[in-house]
Amino acid sequence: MTYETLEVWAEGPVGWLVFNRPEASNAIDARMFVELEAAWAELEADPSVRAIVNTGNGQAFQTGLDVKQFATDPDALRASSRQTRDFALRMTSWHCGVTKPVIAAVNGTCAGGGLHFVADSDIVVAAEDATFLDPHVSVGQVSAFETIGLIKKAPMESVTRMALMGAHERLSAARAHQLGIVSEVVAASDLRDRARTLALSLAEHPPARIASIKQALWSALEAP
Repeated sequence: MTYETLEVWAEGPVGWLVFNRPEASNAIDARMFVELEAAWAELEADPSVRAIVNTGNGQAFQTGLDVKQFATDPDALRASSRQTRDFALRMTSWHCGVTKPVIAAVNGTCAGGGLHFVADSDIVVAAEDATFLDPHVSVGQVSAFETIGLIKKAPMESVTRMALMGAHERLSAARAHQLGIVSEVVAASDLRDRARTLALSLAEHPPARIASIKQALWSALEAP
């Protein structure tokens, strides 16, 4: 598949899924909605890929829905709203049933729907200048799936504060590390190299064993 909003490739056993709308802070438009599901499926199906790195081009990691586009495209807005209403989102690796380990390498701003990709990754590393915020309430929306996912991994009070404060609350990479939202903070210039190194380490283990561990842990997280 030819991608317009993503860059997708395999580098030995490491697959890369890179948000590629830097001019729009990598916000998700209608095209990216379609391409994300296809990209995860492509990397999951590639037998040479044993671990996947998800990051962004430009100054932002991911900033959620492109509200400017959806405001002028009622069909795209209805489709997105229907997916949310029906619990049928197909954006992240978890949504798409990816069994391979996924590393989110957070560069720059991670906002709103971008938190989906943090909550749904197996390992999260961040550049030292990365920031995290949930502006839903500040733009007249309700924060739900992203922060629900995060409170399964991080202290509820901190995630709740971020959701309720909206644009007034921005977590630094260092603070996100303290809260357990990310496991490692590195220099921005080292982010992709560090993510690649982690992915190569994961790729040394038998894929079936890694998939079983991932399934067991995520099933426990989702259980009542």
